[in-house]
Amino acid sequence: MSLREYVTDGDGIDWPAALLVALAAAVLVGLFVAASTSSAAFGPYNSAWDGSGEFRGEIQTDGNVESELVRDTDRYETAPANETTAFVVAPEESYGAADAARVGRFVENGGTLVVLENFGAESNELLEDVGADARANGSVLLDEQNYDRGPAMPIADGVTDHTRTAGVEQLSLNYATAVDPNGATVLVETGDYAYLADSADADPDADTDLDSRPVATVEDVGDGEVVVVGDPSITINAMYDEPDNAAFLERQYADGERVLFDLSHGEELPPLASAMLTLRELPALQALVGLGVVVAVVGASNRTLRDGFGAVRARLASGDDPDTLTDDERAELLRERHPDWEESRIRETITALNRSRSKHEER
Repeated sequence: MSLREYVTDGDGIDWPAALLVALAAAVLVGLFVAASTSSAAFGPYNSAWDGSGEFRGEIQTDGNVESELVRDTDRYETAPANETTAFVVAPEESYGAADAARVGRFVENGGTLVVLENFGAESNELLEDVGADARANGSVLLDEQNYDRGPAMPIADGVTDHTRTAGVEQLSLNYATAVDPNGATVLVETGDYAYLADSADADPDADTDLDSRPVATVEDVGDGEVVVVGDPSITINAMYDEPDNAAFLERQYADGERVLFDLSHGEELPPLASAMLTLRELPALQALVGLGVVVAVVGASNRTLRDGFGAVRARLASGDDPDTLTDDERAELLRERHPDWEESRIRETITALNRSRSKHEER
């Protein structure tokens, strides 16, 4: 008896094959997850605490707006500016003159640019290049009077009456910085006991300047607007549902028709998401993939037809009267049905069948 027979249970389950299938399925699922998710901080395909997958998902399911992930600033020149809001969240690289110029023209033509930054210099460079006056301060914002789970998580509940803050009573911050308005309109600010420090564990002393600190501003630039927020973490999964971060973010694009997630100067997208975006961006590639799908469907149909003929043939063979089959025909049938059987076992089975037929005839 073969090993396969020993591990086949009474219900006919082939356990080595079943385990192999399960392992293959697990590997495929793992590869799919790895290809479609990201671990990048603030990444729209990162479902961990520091990703913004929930924010992206909320916009994608909003039937009032269209959303796009932008990998190249060329998109700023083709999107209808006065209907579009672009989010730039803590970029990791400087935009450079050409890229910043495209973003600047987008704002000048009526687009809304929302920049969320705490400590990086790249965002302030972009703000300067597009003609905005507000800047992210860059120091840690602390508040020992009005906070959630610690001074480094201040609650900013000084909310200005503005269309961009409708329904918002506070922002829940996490390692944020203040925004220096430099003439921009303050949308949200902290209480009167906030201060700026070099680190999150710094304690105030006699020289510490306790005061309200702006954390979100808006200003007109050309025909458009620039919103600056001193905390990119209001977009991450761990903070998105904290009061009233989601409502504030929603207000920034609620009056438009399109949202751009600018990823042009951040982490690379996961392979599967990148491939899907490439497919959307290249009509010629779409046509090629479509042709490949048609060929695959036709090929699968032909295989199905061949398999159908094979099944019919097998069914007819199984219905044949054993008395009408020769030993060679019986052997061929057994090989088809039991490809794992050894030749000696096939011959023994045929001999047993012949013996059984002979006894039946003698009766």
